Amino acid sequence: MNTSVAVKIFEAGKSAGADFVEIYEEETRSSMLGLKSSQIESATAGTEYGIGIRLIYGTEVLYGFTSDDSEDALVKLVKTLAFGRIDKMGYTPVEFAPEKRVADYNVAAFKDPRVLGQAVKQDFLFRADQTARKISDKVVQVGASVTDSCSNITLMNSEGLNLSMNRARLRVNVTVTVSDGTERLTTHEAPGALGGYELLANYSPEALATDATERLLRMLSAGYIKGGQMPVVMGNGFGGVIFHEACGHPLETESVRRGASPFCGKLGEAIGQPCLTAIDDGTMEGVWGSLKFDDEGTPTQRTTLIENGILKTYMSDRVGAQEVGIARTGSARRESYKYAPVSRMRNTFIAPGKDTLDSMIASVDNGLYAARMAGGSVNPATGEFNFAVDEGYVIRGGKICEPVRGATLIGKGHEIMPRISMVGTDWEVAAGVCGASSGHVPVTVGQPSIKVDQILVGGR
Repeated sequence: MNTSVAVKIFEAGKSAGADFVEIYEEETRSSMLGLKSSQIESATAGTEYGIGIRLIYGTEVLYGFTSDDSEDALVKLVKTLAFGRIDKMGYTPVEFAPEKRVADYNVAAFKDPRVLGQAVKQDFLFRADQTARKISDKVVQVGASVTDSCSNITLMNSEGLNLSMNRARLRVNVTVTVSDGTERLTTHEAPGALGGYELLANYSPEALATDATERLLRMLSAGYIKGGQMPVVMGNGFGGVIFHEACGHPLETESVRRGASPFCGKLGEAIGQPCLTAIDDGTMEGVWGSLKFDDEGTPTQRTTLIENGILKTYMSDRVGAQEVGIARTGSARRESYKYAPVSRMRNTFIAPGKDTLDSMIASVDNGLYAARMAGGSVNPATGEFNFAVDEGYVIRGGKICEPVRGATLIGKGHEIMPRISMVGTDWEVAAGVCGASSGHVPVTVGQPSIKVDQILVGGR
């Protein structure tokens, strides 16, 4: 973005009475290579370019975007957004800070996907396929993919911000389907991180395929659980998806400022037991959901949301922080230039505690061990959730017993939080993608193993 063009955009916005004007210019190149039925099924690559312009009046947001980077088109976009608005105070010229350049990944180790091309991915895909098929003749399908993206972003605003950000991410996926001739089960493993093709060496396709296949084979022979209210021990890592969905979204100022959160007005109050601490951290080195600056140009931070059961703060963006009356936490995010940023999660997790998984299991007479969670749904306004258990086992007499399937966990996030009575030491995180009003963004969920004293388990 040429600074002289940026000045014209800011002048047009300020002359139309906007309190704040922002330019977000992005070029993203992404590619994917996918395997299915033991052969390469898809290969895609593309580049997307555009500019988004945001005008803020108080806490009212006007947003538009275009792929035409000419001065006339951009000034016209501003005037269209601000149609009918007049500034009565006059316009103060913008003084830009020196350009700041940052990269979210390890630049020294970076192997650029745009240079190396798709062929480097093939070995990973075929090794995953061959491994899964060798484990059992019940494996009827294997899918695998490697996806990467590299973004160059320029962010400028009427307060003088002049920031250039380079972002790169890589994610792998191994999906396995097994069948006993009557029923079919499918699961997947999908880790990801910040960087380029140097990350492929960190992931073993054999280990991912083996974990997925062996989990499916255990569940294929399992019976169905009988539902009801019961204690549940939830496994680490992706188990944190329930906290992300049922509590994370209601702790974003995007929900709080609209009054659409069960946590409105509860700062400083106990919403969980003293063993519960929850954090959203955008600064974790190399982790999938991390970034140096958010999509408004605010430095990211480690934000403690709940500390020893006490609600400490919310995740905020510029508008949300202003409306709710808290500091910005560097949580403004957007999928691309096509979206205005709002407060979103980054790496959100329940922090490690002091209990062991064995002690949690031993404390349950009759219950469920949800070793691994699958997908589900949630109503952010109420916190009501419904999540499937991908791998589950009956707990009987303080011991893990037979595997069961068909289990779902049903409840409300703000009601479940006070029932978390034990928090483990075996902390892990897992990569995911979160969809909301500003599009789909990469996020990380996580937790150690935890014990919920009572939750409704759906079954047969």
